Amino acid sequence: MMRKLLAGLLVLILALAAALALWEPFTATAGRPAAFTPRNVEIARDTWGVPHIFGDTDADVAYGVAYAHAEDDFATLQEVLAMTRGRAGAMMGADGAKVDYAAQLLDIRTTVDRDWGTLPADVRLLFDAYAAGLNRYADRHPGEVRLARLFPVTGQDVVAGFVLRSPFFFGLDATLGALTENKPRGREGGPPLTPGVGAPKGPATPVGSDAADNGSNAFAVAPARSADGATRLVSNSHQPWEGGVAWYELVVHSKQGWDFAGANFPGSPYPFLGHNKYLGWTNTVNRPDLIDIYRLTLDADGTRYRFGGQWLPLESKRVWLKAKYGPFVIPVPRTIHRSVHGPVIVNDSGAFAIRYAGIDQLKMAEQYYRLNKAKNFAEWRAAMAGQGVPATNFIYADAAGNIAMFYNAMFPDRVPGYDWRGELPGDDPRALWRKTLPFDRVPALVNPGSGYLMNANNSPWAAAGPGDELDPAAFSPLLGVEDDVTNRSIRAIELFEASGQIDDARLKAIKYDTGYARTGYARAWVDRLLALDPRGDRGIAAGQALLRQWDWALDGRGKGDALALMLLRPGNRAHYQRMKDGPDPRETMLEMTGHLQKYFGTLDPPLGTVLRLRRGKVDLPLDGGNDTLRASTLWDVEDDGRLKVRHGDSFLMFVTWDRTGRVRSESIQPFGAATTRPNSPHYADQAPLFVEKRLKPVLFDPSELMATKPRRYRP
Repeated sequence: MMRKLLAGLLVLILALAAALALWEPFTATAGRPAAFTPRNVEIARDTWGVPHIFGDTDADVAYGVAYAHAEDDFATLQEVLAMTRGRAGAMMGADGAKVDYAAQLLDIRTTVDRDWGTLPADVRLLFDAYAAGLNRYADRHPGEVRLARLFPVTGQDVVAGFVLRSPFFFGLDATLGALTENKPRGREGGPPLTPGVGAPKGPATPVGSDAADNGSNAFAVAPARSADGATRLVSNSHQPWEGGVAWYELVVHSKQGWDFAGANFPGSPYPFLGHNKYLGWTNTVNRPDLIDIYRLTLDADGTRYRFGGQWLPLESKRVWLKAKYGPFVIPVPRTIHRSVHGPVIVNDSGAFAIRYAGIDQLKMAEQYYRLNKAKNFAEWRAAMAGQGVPATNFIYADAAGNIAMFYNAMFPDRVPGYDWRGELPGDDPRALWRKTLPFDRVPALVNPGSGYLMNANNSPWAAAGPGDELDPAAFSPLLGVEDDVTNRSIRAIELFEASGQIDDARLKAIKYDTGYARTGYARAWVDRLLALDPRGDRGIAAGQALLRQWDWALDGRGKGDALALMLLRPGNRAHYQRMKDGPDPRETMLEMTGHLQKYFGTLDPPLGTVLRLRRGKVDLPLDGGNDTLRASTLWDVEDDGRLKVRHGDSFLMFVTWDRTGRVRSESIQPFGAATTRPNSPHYADQAPLFVEKRLKPVLFDPSELMATKPRRYRP
């Protein structure tokens, strides 16, 4: 009898295990095939494996973009698609389930389903074509598909990725993380209206696990400031080197006039930055106050909230998240709430509604496409005025010699009289903004007298040097324009002001600078480390002695570079993430000196011995650091104690229009074009050039490309 019971129990356990392993695909809704058939598409791979996509139409090109990207990184593309379908948890486990929760909370699919038809027909066609290219690759390579019934995907699935990811670039991750965990929220951007508090680390997000550390440098130089009369643009993004917001280089050519060289993120049918024949731009992360939190007053049973003297029903919906654990997918229930303000999170401290720039809209899907096709500054600015991209700085340059910086943001139309940096009264209709300020209210600087513009994730009040800056007093504090200053911005201004006329060599020297200004947070943090009482601890005394010899540059040439690199990272992180309480200087000094002694037997190993670029069999020394213009921002500590960089200088492009208006460009990235293909010759072939601060030519002119006899094929 007992044996039969045990056998029955075993059968039940096995059945349950099988159900947990197999149930998820059967509950997933497969998309309909994207309604697009390409006319004429060709992919040409240059010497570095970078795809150049040719098509009769823009839609043909988008189809080829998807197919080429899938050839190089189909794994990551599927992760992005799974996020838009509520299946990231089923693919990536608990971290993916957090993203699924965010997608449900923001209700991205409702926005897409409602507004898809309002997008212009050519934009919808572009996204459908891109989806069709992904479906084509999946059909041809079924063994690479990571999740059953993920394909086919639709143009709506692709657009949903834009809606999901956009608000996380300006800090929604930290807000959601703080409210979900019932922790203090960080200081918001802009002039403080009340004292700020410390910022917690946010959860895994649709823009990577290090969203708070994303940044960039950008430079533009006008002909009057150039030694040769050229116009120059430098795109220097600081993003993760792998994952859903890692850059992918490409060049596109359409017979409908779409010609562009640059880079995109997985899941985009077009480049997000780069240049065409006439103009170019790049982006840097900005972090104005674009998120507002409303404290709701709930009734006794928590089903209604007070608003405008009435009790309104709190929208509630039960959702089932999917979290993969080993071979099993576990269903996890969650309740999603919403008010007239936006998504609502209920925690032990109450109910809080969230409203953010660009909420419930997908105009950003059109804006970048129009920017790609612009042929002059007027057309480009008109595309910017469409205000689809909720936030990010744009640094612009063109063949006519114009340079410009736009502190782009969809600023909420806030009324005075409220603490927009703190909690807002959820029952007051006047505190609920419903529209965005017009584009002419965006801080912008066009053709400054200094002849240069820069941004390094700093306030727009420092962009062109003394005497040519915007006046902060001309902009309302209700905008919440950030007032942060980075070391990179200080150094860039210093170097531009000291440089006189700029040529290629001088501009590259500025971009690759590894120095720290002896001012600001870096100076204050170093002073705290040097002020520690060393009595009774030889490690602290030795660390201080070496730090005093450091020359304030992380170029690998002076003493103390490795120690300074490791000591400065915690100080910069606290500053950049607006933390009230920084790291403990004593604990930091002991931790870093202990690490160097343990793994290297000295406090002063060569910087390149410690800081490494590692990829497969490639293992190369790096320089630069956290918040230097040559950025090695974040790293993982390997088993041998080396620091493997995972985030920093990523896609880098130098663009030049000569006196005649002819464009040429150079680029580099840390690894190679085939980002998840270890067997490809382009898995890490750019790494040696990257560490040596060398660039490769961008063969933007098709005749130059064809002269190299690229590998050509039809997808």
